[in-house]
Amino acid sequence: MRIRPVVTVLSLAFVLALPVSPAAARAASGAAPSDTTFSHVVVNGGKDIVLGLTTRKTVTITWTATDPDGVVASWAYLWHGPNTDDADGILPAYPPTGTCTVSPTDPTTSTCRVSFGVDAARDLDRNALAGRWNVLAGAQDSTDDWTEIDAAATAPVKRLAAVTVNASPEPVKKGRTLTVTGRLTRANWESGTYTGYEGRPVRLQFRKKGSSVYTTLKTVTSGSHGTLRTTTKARTDGYFRFLFPGTATTGPATAAGDFVDVR
Repeated sequence: MRIRPVVTVLSLAFVLALPVSPAAARAASGAAPSDTTFSHVVVNGGKDIVLGLTTRKTVTITWTATDPDGVVASWAYLWHGPNTDDADGILPAYPPTGTCTVSPTDPTTSTCRVSFGVDAARDLDRNALAGRWNVLAGAQDSTDDWTEIDAAATAPVKRLAAVTVNASPEPVKKGRTLTVTGRLTRANWESGTYTGYEGRPVRLQFRKKGSSVYTTLKTVTSGSHGTLRTTTKARTDGYFRFLFPGTATTGPATAAGDFVDVR
């Protein structure tokens, strides 16, 4: 947390003419100035920020700022790296001040929000930027004290994934072996292409014709270049698909079901 106090030199006559505020009363008594506190910090509605190669998305941060002296201005933005001084990524690049509304029942509390655009091609040039980002929240109170919390919350920024599926032969006789293949890829922000995601668990699922529910048959591990290959028995007409649940750096992906006619 960083606090920037602002010292103002006033003449004694002017000071005596001012009404005594809560801040002045604390100063006269030797009490330390109160800091702004931040709560209910939510990024992107609580959802992961998943970005492909050319994704353009509007991200909103909402938060509550509370200060005994009232909040004059507040701001928040995302940063990535070991600390704010050595951050290797900031979203947005030029953080704006949030729009705040003072509570009608509590003048010390304000609800704030800020929205900004994220352009994957412009803002994310390294795959190492995928993962957890921190939210810096700051505020200025009515006495011009500034408070900043480097990690008021966190938000995941992830690479977009895609998965394909193909079950063959089609049609197939009941009881025969089906071979199900596919490929798991994800956005490579550095190369500007989708590249294979190797060594990841992917679920093979089946939905019987006329049903709306998929059931997991087995888990397959993606191989070289993200390839997927497994076998299963043909029992009844239905749809096969691969489902990738995602990781800390990559979003989930689900293939469109491939229908197999069993005769």
